[in-house]
Amino acid sequence: MGRWFPAGRADLPYFCVVGSPIAHSKSPAIHGAFAAQLDVQLRYERVEVEAGQLAAAVAEFQAYGGRGMNVTLPLKEEAWQLAASRTPRAAQAGAANTLWFTDDGAVAVDNTDGAGLVRDLEVNHGVSLAGRRILLLGAGGAARGVVPALLDAAPASLAISNRTPARAAALCASFVDRAVLEVVPWGQAPETRPDVIINGTTLSLHGELPPLPATAVAAGSVCYDMMYANEATPFVAWARGLGARLALDGLGMLVEQAAESFARWHDLRPATAPVIAALRGAR
Repeated sequence: MGRWFPAGRADLPYFCVVGSPIAHSKSPAIHGAFAAQLDVQLRYERVEVEAGQLAAAVAEFQAYGGRGMNVTLPLKEEAWQLAASRTPRAAQAGAANTLWFTDDGAVAVDNTDGAGLVRDLEVNHGVSLAGRRILLLGAGGAARGVVPALLDAAPASLAISNRTPARAAALCASFVDRAVLEVVPWGQAPETRPDVIINGTTLSLHGELPPLPATAVAAGSVCYDMMYANEATPFVAWARGLGARLALDGLGMLVEQAAESFARWHDLRPATAPVIAALRGAR
């Protein structure tokens, strides 16, 4: 018996999501729904893998015959470092959430988070990001992963705020060839009120709220938490209380990024709307 995966070989094409904590992940339900929709045979499971253990877990996963792995917190930057090849959007992001093996057995990665976030906002909620002022909270793997897609959406500006200012500055510097990104001190808002505030921190997982002034939110604001829960996250509840036009959690992003991963692995694109509706109805 392996540490993370059984001994022997998988009985069906095997996929998983890894991270810590992982018990809350809805990814098995999402990929199961996609598979049923498109008549794809697979097994997809949650696997608890702690920080610093991903390389060993991926080696065991490959020996077991695993086909594709989704990577969530806190392992996205580890996955990026592990890769022999990266898609252009993963290369730009410096973090990865989707992993598979090439024909010669090398590790390849993609980052579908940004595409999932932008599609959820623009397609599912009708929020055009073009010409908007965006404030992104956080500078870890989750936040890094969405910056390329946010820039592709052509916002008027993108500001980054992080508890550790040096990480925010480093993230901004890594995209200097594409745009000038602003660093905003933690707990403050840009001088000009943002149109869209995206919480890319893990604070919601701990029931905590990013320290933002109430003046950052107005009646026309769109506030988006990349985390999700059965109840409104602290960030979503805070934004609703301040009268934001939209206060959204990351469930739609989760489904949309999963669809990108599914298409990468199976060369089939599932419909996301019925899966999002089913998950929201089950909460």
